[in-house]
Amino acid sequence: MIYGERIRFRRAEKTDIPLFMEWINDPEVTKGLTIYLPMGLWEEEEWFAGLAKCPQAERPLVVEVPDGDSWRAIGNVSVFNIDAVVRSAEVGIMLGDKTIWNQGYGTETMRLLLKHGFEALNLNRIQLYVYEKNIWAIRAYEKVGFVHEGRRREAHYKNGKYEDILTMSVLRSEWKKEMEL
Repeated sequence: MIYGERIRFRRAEKTDIPLFMEWINDPEVTKGLTIYLPMGLWEEEEWFAGLAKCPQAERPLVVEVPDGDSWRAIGNVSVFNIDAVVRSAEVGIMLGDKTIWNQGYGTETMRLLLKHGFEALNLNRIQLYVYEKNIWAIRAYEKVGFVHEGRRREAHYKNGKYEDILTMSVLRSEWKKEMEL
């Protein structure tokens, strides 16, 4: 387990698939994700089975919060496209439990994911892509040290509209300075 202040990360299990299905088939949850069509159970099961072929560091982690005497899943995160030479990677986040939205869990999740990336995976650069209209996510990323690098104009099409995709990143040196404050 990887522990934060109010959350923890654990390895995704096959028993998580029904919950993932609920999240990825909710239009509110997928509004900020690349998913634009409903997903079937068989697709999610194939995706999960394929994880065994991925490097361990690139397998998704489930985000959990305390719930009485146990823990409750609220989303998942992943580090992927790890470049071992440059020591860089991309990250992704999905908080599917809408009952925890707007309570700082996105910021805390990204803060813990950066710590994991820089300390456990020894990365030097972590980047992500975000849709320009996903203001709450952009604010959370900025709070933990991500800076804007670029814009891919009208690079995403969803629900009949084009939207720009922003590229954001944080370097280990910037993250260390942020941690010292």
